[in-house]
Amino acid sequence: MKKTLLCLICALLPALAVPGAAKRRTQKGNEARPEIPILAWYSIPAGQFATQERYEELRDAGFTLSFSHIYKYEDAIRALDLCAATGLKSIFMCPELEKEPEATVAKVKDHPGLGGYFLRDEPGNDAMDALGEWARRIQSVDSLHPCYLNLLPEWAFSREGYIEHLRLFCEKVPLPQISYDLYPILSDEKGNITLNHTFYDNLELVSKAARDRGKPFWAFALSTAHTPYPIPTIAHLRLQLYAALCYGAQCLQYFTYWNPGTETWNFHEAPIKQDGQRSPVYELVREMNREIQARAFVFLGSRVESVCHMGKTIPQGTRRRSTTPPHFRQLDSGDGGALVATLRNGEKTYVVVQNTSPTDPVQLQIETDETVTMIRPDGSGVPAHRYGPLFILEAGNILVFSY
Repeated sequence: MKKTLLCLICALLPALAVPGAAKRRTQKGNEARPEIPILAWYSIPAGQFATQERYEELRDAGFTLSFSHIYKYEDAIRALDLCAATGLKSIFMCPELEKEPEATVAKVKDHPGLGGYFLRDEPGNDAMDALGEWARRIQSVDSLHPCYLNLLPEWAFSREGYIEHLRLFCEKVPLPQISYDLYPILSDEKGNITLNHTFYDNLELVSKAARDRGKPFWAFALSTAHTPYPIPTIAHLRLQLYAALCYGAQCLQYFTYWNPGTETWNFHEAPIKQDGQRSPVYELVREMNREIQARAFVFLGSRVESVCHMGKTIPQGTRRRSTTPPHFRQLDSGDGGALVATLRNGEKTYVVVQNTSPTDPVQLQIETDETVTMIRPDGSGVPAHRYGPLFILEAGNILVFSY
């Protein structure tokens, strides 16, 4: 199963020899490290904006996968070409992929810009049989590039109904990963921020379904505001993406990169606005992606050994921390909410502590012995026992320790 997971990750990673990026690594004397796949949902649209300059802008924001909503075969090929030219991979979609899957896949399966094939977004249970057949037809021609679809969140069902939804998908649709969306950070008319009560339970259920079946899972962060979801802050992005990584996510996704043109929802302040101008969220996403990749070696290919929570109250569906990790003399958040994940990656064990508030800092009491290293945000390590015992952790942010 580990070999299958690594093959999937490698298939989704763009070539590391990205013009400029590889040179910068060499100048710094660092070896190029693998990147966590990061997908831009509703990426660069076809037409006037489908240029190499815009794809380089996408790559500079830290994305490795591009998923544009494209409805013409010629435009889909153009997206593949531009991704290949800029070190990205494209999730391929066009009407021909559904009408003539075998013939269409045969034409594109060897393209260097190909990252996978899009099937559907948020299908119901009654669509699983047909989607499974479609995936098998694609895979009969190309077994190297994954098919991709994205599932609904837990709140669209009852809890038991969602467990059944995951079971049906896993049994009927032979995809190598589970992807789902849930946008947890809500804002009322007065601007008060709250967290969807199913957020962590959804992570618990999906990560368990993925773990039980030996598959990775993919998760989202919301980068485009629309009612009742606010314009994201860096704390909002951190909370969503680091929580997903703590639960074992192996691909991160943003909804959306480009502002959708639909009038059904009042989408606004996407990283790239509908007229092609950047919003301030572009820089937040760019900062977030660079921050994540600096510590990708912690999360990419890791095995989740445990995830638990601490504080006065813990989220629905989660477990309260009952033991202190080895080599930690103290680990406590008082009344404040915090997540504690233990991950195994190679010969290292990582303990990740996250502030689970989207708005407020949390005070932590942490003491370790001299064998523990603290991993800084830039990926470097320092002896953890030289710090603390008081840590003030910003909203949504993490501390990473290793031994």
